[in-house]
Amino acid sequence: MKFNTRSFILGLVLSLVIILSALAGALADRIFVFTPLNYISDRISFLEDLPPQGVRQQILNEESVVIDVVESVSDSVVTVSVEVPERRVLEFSPFGGFETRVEGGNPQDIGSGFIVSEDGLIITNKHVVSQEGASYKIITSDNREYEVVEINRDPANDLAVLKIDANNLKPVVMGTSDNLKVGQFVIAIGTALGEFRSTVTTGVISGLGRGITAGSLYEGFVERLDDVIQTDAAINPGNSGGPLLNSVGQVIGVNVAVAQGAENIGFAIPVETVKKALDQYKETGNFASKPFLGVSYNMLTREAALLNEVPQGAYIAEVIEGSAADRAGIQAGDIITHFGGDRVSDLEDGLGEAIEKYNPGDSVNVTVWREGETIEVNVTLSVS
Repeated sequence: MKFNTRSFILGLVLSLVIILSALAGALADRIFVFTPLNYISDRISFLEDLPPQGVRQQILNEESVVIDVVESVSDSVVTVSVEVPERRVLEFSPFGGFETRVEGGNPQDIGSGFIVSEDGLIITNKHVVSQEGASYKIITSDNREYEVVEINRDPANDLAVLKIDANNLKPVVMGTSDNLKVGQFVIAIGTALGEFRSTVTTGVISGLGRGITAGSLYEGFVERLDDVIQTDAAINPGNSGGPLLNSVGQVIGVNVAVAQGAENIGFAIPVETVKKALDQYKETGNFASKPFLGVSYNMLTREAALLNEVPQGAYIAEVIEGSAADRAGIQAGDIITHFGGDRVSDLEDGLGEAIEKYNPGDSVNVTVWREGETIEVNVTLSVS
């Protein structure tokens, strides 16, 4: 066999390179505490643990969207603060006798809102500014404070327009709620828990066309808010009145409520409702009155009616004392089958849709089923 000098020299050079590399690694480890092989191994493991390139790009895009929206809209989101007059309350002491304590006198953050005009119009929820005898302030993102000089409450939609003496404010951009989709990405900004200003939460639209009850019997307002947006973005107490935004920073709703006893279920009033109410306010200086019956009800399905051997209609759960329904003699446990010329079970939104066809002051004939008998009553609708 012929000896190949070139192959021998090449093999010798490669062997020397390997030996020198090993010695260099050992010296680096012993003298400089530097382990190049471990570094290379760790780097490979790190790269293997990263999500695929497409997923990484999606994460970066979502982060960028949220950051851009927050930076563009935060200056338009405000905190609503309330201050009630100081008063002394007498209460029984556990150690015997009575003692007094002081309530009120200190401002407290209670809700959120957003700027809709450069000259100081603010949108928030009606229930945020419902306390009688209280004074309200608006606090901007840069901690400037303004007294609320005028409050205009929408009786139908749990909305309010506040006026402050200010100029050169930055209003939000109104979007549309007509073409929303379940699963659409949304962002909420507000004063969470009445303590943490400019809190940002994200999520998706988890439902559309929901109906919720706003207010309470004791506040004299139990009309339902229909067609609201359901979202899993965290809506905490204090977020009420703040904006629900789409991925380009447009307002698509006003955060209004969180479902009691549930996690990650919040609701927002669609922005189309807000725009109509705001347009009317700008034109007339007030809001339209809404016909008010004064009942809390549940619509009976056909199956429920058959099972209980009762007619389909609106089952009356409660009646507000002194309301139009109360004056007409409608009682809890009644079932309203017809309202005016409408059979309520045939209407998509039931009794609420039937009531909205009339105006405050209208007299309406109502058919009621009560304990096996059908009776006719006449109701004169009031103003909500």
